[in-house]
Amino acid sequence: MPQLPSQSTTSAGHMHDEMRVTTPDATVIQADLLIPGRGEPLRPGTVVIAESKIKLVGSPDKVPAEYRSITPFHVPVLMPDLWDCHVHYFGMEMDTSVFGSMAKYLPGYKALAGAITVADLEATMMAGFTSVRELQGYGGDLWPGIESGFLVGPNVYSSIAAMSVTGGHGDSHSVPLDTVLQYVSCGGPCSIVDGPDQCQKEVRKLIRRGARVIKICSSGGVLSLNDDPEDRQFSDAELRAIVEEARLSRRVVAAHAIGKAAIMASLRAGVKTIEHGFYLDEEVADEMIKQNAILVPTHHIIETIGDHPDELPPPSKAKALKLVDMARESYKLAIQKGVKIALGTDSMSSDRKKPQSHGKNARELYWAVKRGMTPLQAIEACTANGPETLGGMAPLSGQIKEGFDADLIAVASSPLDDIEVLTVKENITHVWKGGKLFKGKTACK
Repeated sequence: MPQLPSQSTTSAGHMHDEMRVTTPDATVIQADLLIPGRGEPLRPGTVVIAESKIKLVGSPDKVPAEYRSITPFHVPVLMPDLWDCHVHYFGMEMDTSVFGSMAKYLPGYKALAGAITVADLEATMMAGFTSVRELQGYGGDLWPGIESGFLVGPNVYSSIAAMSVTGGHGDSHSVPLDTVLQYVSCGGPCSIVDGPDQCQKEVRKLIRRGARVIKICSSGGVLSLNDDPEDRQFSDAELRAIVEEARLSRRVVAAHAIGKAAIMASLRAGVKTIEHGFYLDEEVADEMIKQNAILVPTHHIIETIGDHPDELPPPSKAKALKLVDMARESYKLAIQKGVKIALGTDSMSSDRKKPQSHGKNARELYWAVKRGMTPLQAIEACTANGPETLGGMAPLSGQIKEGFDADLIAVASSPLDDIEVLTVKENITHVWKGGKLFKGKTACK
């Protein structure tokens, strides 16, 4: 299997001195503060990595003799890899104008989007996110290149496409339906289905393409022109067909569900994660706890929309502004009630100047604390809770725990004192994925 060279290249082809990829027989990391992802921090703590796994976690004096001759890394803070549980690698800007909606149907678009996505994947990982759950986009198509070592990027657990009813949130309302269906048939990251039989078959087709989670649009949305976030989409029978078929292959279903009717219908059908969930109230929160469902509140994007509403077309702007205050209050309520939460940004921009661009994923932790979590709770929501959004496809990841994947980051100072430390990529001094060092200097002699 091809491996990355000792110094990986950026998307522009230049060498990164700080991105040495190491594959030692074992790596020892000593940290002044070790945040395990779930549980109480250790001060100080030591981790031993071997064969891509975490072999030992404990105090420095517990390191076995066989590892004491290894020159250790010494870092101020060691954490598990961060997880963004709701991203989109589209490789371009979202444009809801008629011209912009048509652009993705032009020949060569997918090649261009894929090329741009290479840089987006690298930006995500250099920000400390070594795992993402992509809920529609091209990241899943590029994952084999990452897995084989040709590309630098996070572990991508992708839905490949988003399932939508005709005229639903995942449809392109300003484009002829035949054009949309042709785009879907050629590998576009969406699928249009109607009726339980089509729903069942589409789940099978997505799994055939490599989907490790199934994404559905069970409510209307902000960017879709002719529906409303309060609208419910998919019938009970369609929802059951999707969930039951996914379950046969150990997949869970993630539902774009903003309005209450869509949230409750999704939960009744057995959906695992509610994406957005802005209409969450006491009844919804209680049902989510009862069903052991997970909320992915995507708060960074709604706050970004609240700060920059004029970037949206008028119909979308009106819908979005109605949701901002509601999203804030529902998020606070979910935290207070004890709903399980995993963090996801809904990032989709390749423009690094924009606040919702890839590489700025850690803003979601800031908003989690702003809405009522402690820093330690926010970190758990962005680490240990992440794999749980994948159900039976979950890796042993997101915690510094013996036997888990050696996906770790080092941080310049404690996020327990200031969560915004994680939002500055320069503060993420080291990134290990599968035990290999992708960012940071090698151990000092």
